Amino acid sequence: MARKTERYIKADKKDIVHEWLIEQFMDYLRAEGKSKKTLKNYESDLRIWFSWFEENCKFKGQAKTFNQLKAIDMIKFQAELLEKGMSINRYSRLKSVISSLANYCENVLAEDDDYPEFKNFRNICNKVKKPIKEAVREKTILQDVDIQNLLDQLVENKKYQQACALALAVYSGSRKAELLEFKVNYFKDENLKFGGSLYKTPEKIRTKGKMLEKYVLAKQFKPYFDLWVNERKRLGINNEYLFVKKNDGVYEKAKESQLNYYAQYFTKLLDEDFYWHSCRHFWTTSLSQQGLPDAIIKTLTGWQSLEMVSIYKDVDDDEELSKYFNEDGIKQVEEKKITDL
Repeated sequence: MARKTERYIKADKKDIVHEWLIEQFMDYLRAEGKSKKTLKNYESDLRIWFSWFEENCKFKGQAKTFNQLKAIDMIKFQAELLEKGMSINRYSRLKSVISSLANYCENVLAEDDDYPEFKNFRNICNKVKKPIKEAVREKTILQDVDIQNLLDQLVENKKYQQACALALAVYSGSRKAELLEFKVNYFKDENLKFGGSLYKTPEKIRTKGKMLEKYVLAKQFKPYFDLWVNERKRLGINNEYLFVKKNDGVYEKAKESQLNYYAQYFTKLLDEDFYWHSCRHFWTTSLSQQGLPDAIIKTLTGWQSLEMVSIYKDVDDDEELSKYFNEDGIKQVEEKKITDL
């Protein structure tokens, strides 16, 4: 299926003048350890960009090269796409890729004598004011009862793989793409930590260009894991990955499209919009409500900043303050530990 951006930009230019720059930048990203999916998306977005840039940006009647990029070009690009109806979120991702390429030109090519045209190049992408970002969807805040009812329905309907995927999402806070990287052998007793309260993956999982160890609440997750493992044995599934799809009689590692299908099914059962990222909000909120400090939630989730905890924690100010104040004034609060969950 063609990428939606191509409704706004004719991105089928055959002879891209900047092909050499795209190839070099891809090599640079590979050296940084970017995933195949990230590389594919970056390359696609750059072809979209250069298809537009080489046709629309001129200097004294001649097509510009990337080292001649000016803020006015980005302003024109932004205005045209938003006027044509591209979402602000999609445009922001596209601009981010262009900015990454510009950073490469400023910090790598500008230091290389073989590219004198980039000697004084500066990334001007951030000089263009960002459009106000719209919400993609009305936020779905899942409660404990919603999750439990959904898990119960999935088990009752013998949808054990779906129940396991949902349980892993809400009890690890993992992103959709990360769920697909979990393997069956991650959930051996030898991988239990902190008195058996958490599974810790024995190897790192790729997440948004980084590699992180992941943690899963063991007591809450294991019942659904066991149901799915028993079903796997009945079906004769030997694939090392936890979530699989049958293709021509062979069980292969599941893809994101399968999780997207699950999300549609969960939406019907909940009668409310379900998306996998809502599980990340549930995880953060639940840990906070159970008394874990933000610093521990940050570590468990793999965030680098405490700010991310506040973004994902759906706890209002009154609920937060009620942890520390009552009719007697300031409460003596004992912070929870992982083993208390």
